[in-house]
Amino acid sequence: MQRVRIGITGLAVVFLIVLLAAAVVGFHSKEKTGEANLTAEDANSSKAAPSDPLAELGVAPGGTASSTTSDTPTQDPSPKP
Repeated sequence: MQRVRIGITGLAVVFLIVLLAAAVVGFHSKEKTGEANLTAEDANSSKAAPSDPLAELGVAPGGTASSTTSDTPTQDPSPKP
């Protein structure tokens, strides 16, 4: 029974240490993110937002019908004997 009590106490201590460390790291990252957002907004305020960022990269879904039909071979849906 003594080993169980020591084990549970050890797990609780480790949990509290991790919780405290996560709170400290999270607090500092929020401060840095807030400062980074302010500088990013100032730098991007003069630029216009892109209308379709996926299309600019060339990875937008869909496309023209002629490009999709010419690339795929035509298949007859009826089975052949």
